[in-house]
Amino acid sequence: MSNYPKPIGPYSAYRQGEGLLFVSGQIPINPQTGEIESKDIKEQTRQVLKNIEAILKENKLSLSEVLKSTCFLTDMKDFSAFNEVYAEFFTPPYPARSAFAVKDLPKDAKIEIEIIACKS
Repeated sequence: MSNYPKPIGPYSAYRQGEGLLFVSGQIPINPQTGEIESKDIKEQTRQVLKNIEAILKENKLSLSEVLKSTCFLTDMKDFSAFNEVYAEFFTPPYPARSAFAVKDLPKDAKIEIEIIACKS
């Protein structure tokens, strides 16, 4: 069993090419249970970033090699709490980032994050 959840549709969790790793949007599924275990935005953000970290590790990369992240939140009122947890995982120089409010996410998640990383 992997340390990140399997895709819930017809897509790959990640793809590599030309030294870049493209990680599909990750939602806060616990890979051991296959479920979203918390409704709290901080806990959901933490789980998403742990899932991303596991994919990076499998590809011999780390969070410090993330160049770009795109973050989707179902409620921008959660932005500050999301940022608190995000800052626990990333250090300067931070990745470039976009954040968007979206109507809904799969499995009623509150957060989804996709990233692009590059081997140093």
